[in-house]
Amino acid sequence: GGPRVRFAPSPTGLFHIGNARSALFNYLFAKKNQGSFILRIENTDKERSTMEFEKDILESLKWLGLNWDEKPYRQDERLEIYEKYIKKLLEENKAYYCFCSKEELEARRQDQLSRGEAPKYSGQCHNLPKEEIEKNFKRKKPFVIRFKVDPKKVKFNDIIKGEVEFDMGLAGDMVIAKDLRYPLFALAGAIDDFEMKISHVIRGEDHLSNTPKQILLQEALGLTRPEYAHLPIILGADRTKLSKRQGAVAVSEYR
Repeated sequence: GGPRVRFAPSPTGLFHIGNARSALFNYLFAKKNQGSFILRIENTDKERSTMEFEKDILESLKWLGLNWDEKPYRQDERLEIYEKYIKKLLEENKAYYCFCSKEELEARRQDQLSRGEAPKYSGQCHNLPKEEIEKNFKRKKPFVIRFKVDPKKVKFNDIIKGEVEFDMGLAGDMVIAKDLRYPLFALAGAIDDFEMKISHVIRGEDHLSNTPKQILLQEALGLTRPEYAHLPIILGADRTKLSKRQGAVAVSEYR
């Protein structure tokens, strides 16, 4: 079979022409190479995702004639899959529970900024003793799950941009999940791209900085790396990125 590509919108706003353009590049690449065009609805953000926005995505794609192969995948139907991978990272000591409060994190961030440093997580919960973790669970202390970021340089070859390099030493340990079943964007995408056998990830340039994070997660989980292609972004008349909050950019308005 040919390449497998995916278009992965989140149903948190109306489907706009920036989304449509990303979908079109994926669709054309798949069709030209006798491949598959997969639709994945990234709806793990329960607060902001709605069925109404999902319906708008599906109707807009159909109206544009960008018909997907297979049935649409929905991330909220895949929570068991994510749980398996999140547990693996925790068991292998590649991720850990972080109990720092939003206030603590914000105070440290402001402190780092005031000293002219790039803000990154201090690593406070990086090696908490088991007893302390248990105690925090008993007290029902809120937590997130953080990934231990190897502070190395991550290089990859982008089909559009050529060789790209990021220094992950500047990043600090990153939050990858809200709990055992709800991964954040970078982890959910890395897992799904592997599970769906995606060969090429074609997406907007605004995702470029997510790629080294996803590569580190792929390495930690032993997942294969897809090819990456990051598309330049459409700008509005004021030269800023087109957004869900700007101008008449919803596909439904063009319709």
